[in-house]
This record gives sequence, structure tokens and C-alpha cells, in this order.
Amino acid sequence: MGIAERKKREKETQQRVRREQILDAAKRVFHTRGFSVATVEDIAKEAELSPAALYLYFKNKDDIYVSLNLQLLEYLSGRLEGLSLEPDMDAEEKIAVLKDLLSDVYDFDPLILINLFHLQASDGLENLPPERLSQLNALAGKSLQSLSRIFDQGKAAGRLAGYPSIALADIVWIIFTGAVLWEESKRMINPEKNYLKSTLDIALDIFRKGIMNP
Repeated sequence: MGIAERKKREKETQQRVRREQILDAAKRVFHTRGFSVATVEDIAKEAELSPAALYLYFKNKDDIYVSLNLQLLEYLSGRLEGLSLEPDMDAEEKIAVLKDLLSDVYDFDPLILINLFHLQASDGLENLPPERLSQLNALAGKSLQSLSRIFDQGKAAGRLAGYPSIALADIVWIIFTGAVLWEESKRMINPEKNYLKSTLDIALDIFRKGIMNP
């Protein structure tokens, strides 16, 4: 490897590390101050950078926020793809462990996940730059494709009823979204209680039994 190539790789690594440093700082700031109150200056201070240095990596607070959403969706799509391609599990087993996978996605970053669901339910997506919107749509589409693949496997094995796989994937996403937002609304009344995992367990168990062939 030549000197120029080595320097290029070192610069790319440094930029990647710095971006992660900023995103980690943004998570902490959003959790403590809330997205609407937090400022770029708050995030820069938490990341031990000047605001000017932060702007070398992100255009504004919204750009940071969308990057965190992309990070979460990358985690979700990676987990779902891995499950869909798992050779040692049949489709019924994969559907049964979906509740644990989705609980892990929630635990990955509850605040960003909740904000992502609110973003989807509002006109906020329309205000995103086309490149960012395309990235979000691509990752969401990849996640739904992985879910559809699991249902295709179940139908091919004769274990599932003949419902359209993409519709079943949409229903799983609806269950997940609804459970997260409903539990979040209840936690506003009693922040000490969180029944998300048990709610997901029951909802997805009912769903699984409803799509199985007798």
C-alpha cells in the first residue's frame, strides 16, 4: 500500500470515528434534553467539539437525527435479514422469535425508535432531503423483504395459510409500531411500568396462531 492510499484510509477512518462520536453524543443529548430542546451547540459540547467542527460532518440537527434513524434501521434490517436466512430454523420457529428480535430493536434505542414511528405517522418524511428519504425507504423496504421471505418459506413448507407475504410483513410492522406507541403513551402516566415485551409476546403469538394452517 502506497503512502497516499494509507493516508486516504487513515482519513476515512478518522472521519468515521468522528461521525460515530457525534452520533453517540447526540443520543445522550436527545435522551436528556429531548429532540425539540436540544441544539447543535449542546451536541458539539457533549462530543467535545466546536460547532464549526460538527458542521463538517452534519448539516444541522435534523441531519444528525435522520442519521440516528438510519443507524437504527440498519440494525433492524440486519437482524431481520440474518433471521430470514438462518438455515437451522424453520419459518414457524423464525416467526416465534420475532418478538425477541423486535424487543432487541426497541432496546437498541427506544427514544430514536419512538421518534421514527412519529416521523412516519406525520408529514415529517416529506421535509427530508431526497437522499436521506431514499436511504430510509431502502432500509425499511429491505426489512419488509426479509419478513416477507420468512412468510414465503412458511407457505412453501405448507405451514402457513396463503395470505400475501408482504401483507403479513406489513401487519407485523403495524403490531410493532402500535405496541411501542401505545406503551409509550401509558408510560407518560406511569413511567415506572413498561409492558412492551409482554404486549408484543401476546400480540405476535395471536398473529402467529392466526396464520398457521390447521
